[in-house]
Amino acid sequence: MTTAALSHDLGPTDHPLLEETIGALLDRVAAERPDHEALVSCHQGLRYRYRELTDAVDVMARAMLRAGLQRGDRVGIWSPNYAEWTLVQFATAKIGVILVNINPAYRTSEVEYALNQSGCRWLIAAPSFKTSDYRAMIEQVRPGLGTLERDLYFWTPEWDAFLAAGVEPDDGELERIAASLQPDDPINIQYTSGTTGFPKGATLTHRNILNNGYFVGRGCGYGPADRVCIPVPFYHCFGMVMGNLGAVSHGATMVIPSDAFEPGAVLAAIEAERCTSLYGVPTMFIAELAHPDFERFDLTSLRTGIMAGSPCPVEVMKQAIERMHLGEVTICYGMTETSPVSTQTLAEDDITRRTSTVGRAHPHVEIKIVDPETGDVVPRGMPGEFCTRGYSVMRGYWNDPAKTADAIDADGFMHTGDLATMDADGYVNIVGRIKDMIIRGGENVYPRELEEFLFGHPAVADVQVIGVPDRRYGEEIMACIRLKEGMTATEEDIKEFCRGTIAHYKVPRYVTFVEEFPMTVTGKVQKFVMRDAAIAQLGLNEIETA
Repeated sequence: MTTAALSHDLGPTDHPLLEETIGALLDRVAAERPDHEALVSCHQGLRYRYRELTDAVDVMARAMLRAGLQRGDRVGIWSPNYAEWTLVQFATAKIGVILVNINPAYRTSEVEYALNQSGCRWLIAAPSFKTSDYRAMIEQVRPGLGTLERDLYFWTPEWDAFLAAGVEPDDGELERIAASLQPDDPINIQYTSGTTGFPKGATLTHRNILNNGYFVGRGCGYGPADRVCIPVPFYHCFGMVMGNLGAVSHGATMVIPSDAFEPGAVLAAIEAERCTSLYGVPTMFIAELAHPDFERFDLTSLRTGIMAGSPCPVEVMKQAIERMHLGEVTICYGMTETSPVSTQTLAEDDITRRTSTVGRAHPHVEIKIVDPETGDVVPRGMPGEFCTRGYSVMRGYWNDPAKTADAIDADGFMHTGDLATMDADGYVNIVGRIKDMIIRGGENVYPRELEEFLFGHPAVADVQVIGVPDRRYGEEIMACIRLKEGMTATEEDIKEFCRGTIAHYKVPRYVTFVEEFPMTVTGKVQKFVMRDAAIAQLGLNEIETA
């Protein structure tokens, strides 16, 4: 077997990595185009040109220094998408403070864990979000917060006083600290989204996330004329890296449509701000396309965007291209621990590859597909675990060397836990999670493949396939289906759609119809929650295996 037949590729290296800090990048871009619009927060009615954004960031950075924060300190941010989130992101980066992203959906035990595990000195937060009163929740767990010295809330008198302390210029302290920072300094801790197990804090550097945002933007062809609509959460890499850093590193404009995802607000923001790029997980695009007033919005300014976060249904991708004018939309694949993107499709890829793969290796990123049991690289076209190595791999899990060693091998490859194939030209397809793969009577069934097939049924709006215990076959297949509005289908309709078209062992034994799927705040479906619910609903028991 020749090397060419193995699933192992290195992305292009013709354009060099950026070797600067996030603060230096912002200053450079602001100096180049001070009057260009940098940030628009539609729901807040706020607009910043690059000069204004940099001035506001510097005020906040000086305020942090005057309040006693130092390089290496951890500051949590607990908030949905506001302009203030972005200011905190850049201000902490300018002074070497490590920003700890707290999921807006976290409840008391989860936020307590994240603040303690990362050793946060401060928490900066919105006062509340939806049904969560953040201030009350912090008071509830305050006795257990060992390192937290201060919690500070947007739009309060204390917040105003905090910022006022940073208005007066200093004696050059901010510039001296910013100049002392290095690209490999840790700057961000992001907790994994918890689709399985307890969250772990991925520790990321300036070099990790700045370059990833930059190369994602290059993949989308960004320039100063682009206006990027960012409805995905800032607390996650999709928002703060691919969105904010992807835009700023190319002098483009960040557009925040609302504090949390609402399809009508996204469509309205695209029209009002003449956005050229749109981000989202597949469920967001599905909701936008299904909006009752969709046809009333002028989306002709759109050119590109990113669909990522979970497997992208081919039919949804095609509709985004045809109905939303996203002719150059790309798919990205990655994970928090890799800053996040490892592969991306490009505008010049043909429609088949842009709708049925997650692209090829990102610049300066090495990828390989290996046998999960042996670690050997598998032949092209064969499924195996997706592994990646390069500048984008995290420094490690914060204060957890054991879990870091489990995830990153001795050769520096991050083991993702995702099952993938690579074709002869290096294009990757994600076929599922290793833990999600269904083994029915000795046959491997990849949920992603079956989900794509079921999307072809005219009544199916969204579908998730899971495995449930079975005494005869070990596992059986269950399809959980959300129907299109006004459409009907029965369990037998779905099974009949499958029979004679796909292998008999792939036909779902169980079909259930649901209104929604349990999800993380970033739009990832929590299949382990669905599986537990299905076991209880069907009265099944886990099958003990060797």
